[in-house]
Amino acid sequence: MKSVFAFASAIVAITIPSALSFAPSIIANTRLAPSSTTTTSLSMSDSDEDFMRWAKQSRSAGSGDNLVELKRPLGLVLDEDDYGNVFVQTVAPKGNAARSGLVKEGDIVTMCSATFGNEMWSCRGVGLTRVLAAIRVRAGPTVSLVFESPSQRKLKGAEVAKQAQAAREARERAQAKRDELLKELEADEVKLKKGKFLGLF
Repeated sequence: MKSVFAFASAIVAITIPSALSFAPSIIANTRLAPSSTTTTSLSMSDSDEDFMRWAKQSRSAGSGDNLVELKRPLGLVLDEDDYGNVFVQTVAPKGNAARSGLVKEGDIVTMCSATFGNEMWSCRGVGLTRVLAAIRVRAGPTVSLVFESPSQRKLKGAEVAKQAQAAREARERAQAKRDELLKELEADEVKLKKGKFLGLF
């Protein structure tokens, strides 16, 4: 019996208030055993940390992002990996997400609508609970989400890492130039002091 419970899944329905009733919007898969999903599990290297810092500063979707506006109920089962990235575990065959044709199983949820207006908030690494809360409190009948495939995540992460490396190298070059100028100024100052000292005799 213990082995059965260790791998059991508890399906929790998240409900969203509407004008007349409560309609199920998302299903969160809460496992009792550690996740075995590897589609979005990524090691946190220096480049990943650069990417996460950049992503969390974003307040709107980019021109190349897969921004999808979905009516409730969304028709998704969401889960999270070991790093707090929320991904699509299941797309309900006849749900609104499936009808959009823009959401695939394994896609990472990278951004979510703010409570009001068009502003978006980063969902990277924040965990399933916070993402579900953001979706739940969204005002209106629709929610906008940005989805990213694992391959897109790797490409974007590599580009951000490249930009971060270039910025670091530029800062290092600028610092080296400042250090060189400072040494030249110090050398000139020493020469001037020597000249004044010799001038006393």
